[in-house]
Amino acid sequence: MSIPHLIMNASVVVQLVMLLLVVGSVLSWIVIFQRGIALRRAQKEYAQFEETFWSGVDLNELYRDIPADDPRHGAEHIFQAGFREFNRLMPKTRNAPTILEGVQRSMRVAWSREEDRLTQHLVFLATVASASPYIGLFGTVWGIMGSFQSLSMTQQATLATVAPWIAEALIATAMGLFAAIPAVIFYNRLSNSASRLLGKYEDFAEEFHAILHRNLQGRDSASS
Repeated sequence: MSIPHLIMNASVVVQLVMLLLVVGSVLSWIVIFQRGIALRRAQKEYAQFEETFWSGVDLNELYRDIPADDPRHGAEHIFQAGFREFNRLMPKTRNAPTILEGVQRSMRVAWSREEDRLTQHLVFLATVASASPYIGLFGTVWGIMGSFQSLSMTQQATLATVAPWIAEALIATAMGLFAAIPAVIFYNRLSNSASRLLGKYEDFAEEFHAILHRNLQGRDSASS
């Protein structure tokens, strides 16, 4: 009645259920570690760029320090997209609302790409968290069905007759919970971290937009 013995002697359907749950659990842990490292790196990069941005550095100099062919992430990506559009529109029009609308649109696209990057594979965690208990329950039901079939083929019902079937059914349930519980916990944590970071990106985009708006107002006042 050891667990390895029960798994090896379980029905093919229950073994497939267990294999699916083990694969889901392993993949979810890979996603957990990969997303956790990526989010910590993104938070560190944001803190460094924010410190540089608010240190009083000239925005043109800051933009020139970012290589055009080097893809950036986070707030730096949003700044790069917005300031690139600002420089592109400035020689073409003197209409401040048009320039600011173009900058805001570019930063919105950059923010959307950052959202996709930060939340990458989190849907898989949510799927494992929601589906694993039901997959384990399917294995449980199949094991209980097997126990009833074994009872129908014996003259005298004993615990030894149904115990292996019930045991493998409970193992399937336990494996479903083993896969689902970490996925639920870390999905909530990682989603919360990504949402907070995306909120910081959005705040930065609004503040940067306000800075450009003030610059355009100053230019219009000087020209008049």
